[in-house]
Amino acid sequence: MSKIDFDTAFKVLTGNDPFPWQKALYERFISDRSDNIPSSCNLPTGLGKTSVIAVWLISLTNHPDKMPRRLVYVVNRRTVVDQTTDEVEKYRNNREKAGIPEELAISTLRGQFADNREWSADPSRPAVICGTVDMIGSRLLFSGYGCGFKSRPLHAGFLGQDVLLIHDEAHLEPAFQKLIEAIEHEQKRCKDIGTFRVMELTATSRGQVDVFSLSAADKEDAEVKRRINAEKSLVFHTVADEKKPLADKLLSLCNAHKDSKQAILVFVRTVDTLNAVVSGLRQAKHKVQQLTGTLRGLERNDMADPRDPKGCPIFARFLPKPRDDADERERWKIEPEAGTVFLVCTSAGEVGVNISADHLVCDLSPFESMAQRFGRVNRFGRCVETRIDIVVPAKFDGKDYDNRREATLALLRSLDGNGSPAALGGLDADARIEAFSPPPTILPVSDFLFDSWALTTIRDRLPGRPNIEPYLHGLSTWEPPQTKVAWREEVWELRQTGETQRELKRFQKYATELLEDYPLKNHELLRDRTDRVLNALKKLNAPPETPVWILDDEDRVEVTTLGEVIEGDKDDQKDKTILLPPQAGGLEKGLLDGASKYDPLRKDYDVADEWFGKDGQRLRKRIWDDDDVPEGMSIVDTIDTRPNTDDSEQASGRRYWHRCALDVEENKNSKRPVAWTVHVANVLEHAEAIVKRLKLSDQFTQAVKMAARFHDHGKRRAAFQKVLGNFKNAEPLLAKSGTKNRNNQLKEDYRHEFGSLVDLEREPDFQNLPDEDTKELIRHLIAVHHGYGRPHFPKPFDPEHSDTAAIACEVPRRFARLQRKYGRWGLAYLESLLRAADWAASGSPSEFLKEGVK
Repeated sequence: MSKIDFDTAFKVLTGNDPFPWQKALYERFISDRSDNIPSSCNLPTGLGKTSVIAVWLISLTNHPDKMPRRLVYVVNRRTVVDQTTDEVEKYRNNREKAGIPEELAISTLRGQFADNREWSADPSRPAVICGTVDMIGSRLLFSGYGCGFKSRPLHAGFLGQDVLLIHDEAHLEPAFQKLIEAIEHEQKRCKDIGTFRVMELTATSRGQVDVFSLSAADKEDAEVKRRINAEKSLVFHTVADEKKPLADKLLSLCNAHKDSKQAILVFVRTVDTLNAVVSGLRQAKHKVQQLTGTLRGLERNDMADPRDPKGCPIFARFLPKPRDDADERERWKIEPEAGTVFLVCTSAGEVGVNISADHLVCDLSPFESMAQRFGRVNRFGRCVETRIDIVVPAKFDGKDYDNRREATLALLRSLDGNGSPAALGGLDADARIEAFSPPPTILPVSDFLFDSWALTTIRDRLPGRPNIEPYLHGLSTWEPPQTKVAWREEVWELRQTGETQRELKRFQKYATELLEDYPLKNHELLRDRTDRVLNALKKLNAPPETPVWILDDEDRVEVTTLGEVIEGDKDDQKDKTILLPPQAGGLEKGLLDGASKYDPLRKDYDVADEWFGKDGQRLRKRIWDDDDVPEGMSIVDTIDTRPNTDDSEQASGRRYWHRCALDVEENKNSKRPVAWTVHVANVLEHAEAIVKRLKLSDQFTQAVKMAARFHDHGKRRAAFQKVLGNFKNAEPLLAKSGTKNRNNQLKEDYRHEFGSLVDLEREPDFQNLPDEDTKELIRHLIAVHHGYGRPHFPKPFDPEHSDTAAIACEVPRRFARLQRKYGRWGLAYLESLLRAADWAASGSPSEFLKEGVK
């Protein structure tokens, strides 16, 4: 295939001519250097760092042997994830015009929009996956937030192999940066079969050896010069203390812009200061919008999206104007607010969000935070007389955090009023690092920890398997602990009374399984300091016996009451999720507000069903008996909300609660019966296509294909056929039941994968394989293709064979041997090739049977 011209392709993909640094990065990517991917790109804000994705895509097209097939883009703000996804979708839309032949998969791992599975459905397809530190980091550690245990190895394998991971604004998450560097090092040490490369993007590096940055050619480029020398005049204002005088001074500086008809950005460090400033601006009848990290995901998503009719006109004023073409203008559903507008933010608006204001008013924070703030004003150098007003304290308290702010103030004063990116970049690098926020304590990872996290079948707590959250973000002594809050109707509808301790434990396990099947999504959650959450709960107008569910760091449910939470130790709620019933109230405009009473007419407490695909299609919904099943959905689960109530005593339509889903994530089964022979043939066909495009070794190719042939032999058991609705075990045997045929589950804990392992040993084609390593891999791929067998089957059982003890005992031993041989992420990747083929075949069978198989 002929190579495409970089300059031409870049212009078509992005709509802009490349800067010199973008061309230089392309040349670095395609070079023969062993370090062709630099460990760090140190680039000023406003120079299109996201375009490294376009550079990667062109490099992959021209030199697929030098670039990983998937690019994982990690940021620490959900708003930025969406903006990055939008940019990549533009690249995909322009792909063919740019001469790029392969279709690009794009998936977003965050928030209100579902993972569309494009990235994991076909691992041979180039893909861009955008996500937050929590969503990507947890999956890399085999512990995906919001993922059931069955899918965790697949996510770890596909995010940890054949991947270039780009960590944007890496200086803000030093613990995560150290973690992904440790994973990269561990994979090299263990010789994982695939590639995992890490590159940080930052405008304010904490220090890296291999740094790619602007060249002399960039500094002579007219557009680059305009942006990095953008006018930003610094003016300092001193206050006696940072309580009421700070808010009053910020308000006074804001009011100076009242007749300017411009967009004014306000940054403050604390929610209390923000509330005071917003209140004052509203009293003065100004047009104001606030953005904080305490806002629930749903409301934050709506506010920041100009394509959503519920979007905020004030926020839209700060966004880049839509490109001058009909399609782009059509996507905007709101008109930006005219006149003078104010956007008041905490740190939630600092990082990576593509907004630009005319002027900035702010308090003083550490250097990396101030650099981010400056990057949100006159971002593209098109404003004149841009002013940055900074309110600073007369004295500092001598603690480490304030010492960093004091050092920041000294650096900023040394700039003689020039806050441009070029001026900031010219400061001494060591002095800048000394002015950064105090770094968190970064917990070291080890081979033992990686091993323990990879044991995904074991769902209970294990000694030596800690919560992953401190490894993602580190332990900070200056940042207070936080707690998440959400609202779910399940908490009220399934409330328990008078249960014994044994019954309570059984119900807590049941509640945990319910939330695993219908997980909390980021758009349902708000987050705040633990002390503020507890203070809000104390103010709720709800009785002490109001039911509450508490989720720990591994999403296990503890059932308690509001009174017990309020009276308990506040440290018990650190890093937990408190799940309230709507009847507790406490929600006002997406914020936790203890004074907000429950309103039964409001429908915005429980927003679990407000979960959509990128095409706007709803993906799940809960209905009662009298409700119709939504078009295009199927019932995947039914909850008896009053199991101890006689049917005659239960009001019609309010007992059985049905969970419905599209065939996207929760509901993967076919809606009509599929013959066993058809399904196996379909899986084999998909597996052959995947391994062919990936150009795997002969051993891996043979293993994946043979595992596909024999993976579902265990479904041929008569007892399992009965579960699928084939009550007489008649031909044709079934692989999928269809929604109307499925019977009750087997009484014993039979896993058909284990039955397939038993049958495999009797297959001549398998027995005659000469290579024992290939046979071992085939056994493992079959055992784990539904998430069990890592390392064991909890209750190995075969209804038609009793001599299976040796096979069961060998499962964990084999898992340990193969993990040492191929690496943790390498083995998970190989497993997931079969799982991807199985998923693809289940989603689109080549033919169906008629309903009513007997």
